[in-house]
Amino acid sequence: MHTALLHALRSATGPAHVLTDGDLTAYERDWRGRRQGKALAVVRPGNTREVAAVVKACAAAGVAIVPQGGNTGLSVGSIPDASGNQVVLNLTRMQAVRAIDADNLTITVEAGCILHNLQQAAQQAGFLFPLSLAAEGSCTIGGNLAANAGGTQVVRYGNTRELCLGLEVVTPQGEVWDGLSGLRKDNTGYDLRHLFIGSEGTLGVITAATMKLYPLPAAQLTAWAAVPSMEAAVRLLGLAHKHLAAGLTGFEVMGQFALSLVVRHMPQLRVPFAGMPEAPYCVLLENSDSESEAHARQRFESLLELALEDGCVLDAVVAENLTQAQELWHIRESIPLAQAEEGLNIKHDISVPTSRIPAFVAHTDALLQREIAGVRLVNFGHLGDGNLHYNVQAPAGADGKAFLRDQEAHVNQLVYDAVAQFGGSFSAEHGVGQLKTAQLEHYKSPVALSMMRAIKQALDPQGIMNPGCVLATTNT
Repeated sequence: MHTALLHALRSATGPAHVLTDGDLTAYERDWRGRRQGKALAVVRPGNTREVAAVVKACAAAGVAIVPQGGNTGLSVGSIPDASGNQVVLNLTRMQAVRAIDADNLTITVEAGCILHNLQQAAQQAGFLFPLSLAAEGSCTIGGNLAANAGGTQVVRYGNTRELCLGLEVVTPQGEVWDGLSGLRKDNTGYDLRHLFIGSEGTLGVITAATMKLYPLPAAQLTAWAAVPSMEAAVRLLGLAHKHLAAGLTGFEVMGQFALSLVVRHMPQLRVPFAGMPEAPYCVLLENSDSESEAHARQRFESLLELALEDGCVLDAVVAENLTQAQELWHIRESIPLAQAEEGLNIKHDISVPTSRIPAFVAHTDALLQREIAGVRLVNFGHLGDGNLHYNVQAPAGADGKAFLRDQEAHVNQLVYDAVAQFGGSFSAEHGVGQLKTAQLEHYKSPVALSMMRAIKQALDPQGIMNPGCVLATTNT
């Protein structure tokens, strides 16, 4: 049925880079193992010209395309459906660092460049690329842009969107838009770059990007503080903003139950203040300083002294060296892995105005505990930018699969209704993907949905770009 298309794809990229046989699970199953699709073919182009040729061939055949980077997303946005009629366009061969412009403080990389490799290239040139997240050893910058990834330093540097100055994109018709200027000021009509960032491959294929660089800090210090409440954590955040200003580059909150899972499943990690009864939360802070380590430590210690006097911190430790700092961050990054070891759970990636997070948590904790006896709440995340991973674990000893089957829809409605009540978003940094299209239809305003569909129709009238992702209905 698709013989002509497969021939065209092989002509575009070379036969070795069109995969149709063998085990394609790595391309067809999402990272969390929630869904498994079936691809007509997995195509791995080596450059933008090949991407354009692949897209043109698929457009001519009316075959849908699923753009894919490292396939590390959490919302099922980069795998095919089960029909066997969609082409997965995997960009991981396109890894080149095209240019570093030291005077312009920019780096231009191809979409398949792994985030960690981008960070290393920047560091070797004497600069900082600040995007940092748990999957940085396997996720790609194209995927980061497509999902507008966040991570641990959004409080200072913003999401991936704020770090991008230009894009190269292959349109759904197979044309190439070169927007890699690297300009910080370009007031010439609609900013097309922002349409594609966060669009999750539904409007075109990002093939390269020009990203911002920053000077390397002279020193980075990390502290771990025990706090008596979520209100105290927010108060500490306010003090940190006031006394560290732009030096505050990380501010994470972790509930004691979340940390107890790390203690249980990763006993080799030493968790400060674990199980401290008067401290239901701990906070991880990072201070980056442009002067010296001594200056950074003096400012950090002054902040913590003020916080102890205020009562928003009960106890704190400051990492004495880089190894200790990495150990503290490793604890924070190990929470999702420890939660997976504990069993299946219901994940939420939500944002609420920081000022309203304490009230949201108190309200929603009580609601869930009233509705589901013994439910366990794994609450952690990027408090500095109002983003919580508010996850729900089955009661101790319960069957995880049965819990998901019987409770996931109910729990999601309770949590997302509460998020809406407190003026938040049901998706902060993980995107909509295929998992949350129903929530988008329910919680997004009709006017916003109408505009989104109009943009989709204008750019992708055939509806071939990642159908079923973000918007529940397409033209196909």
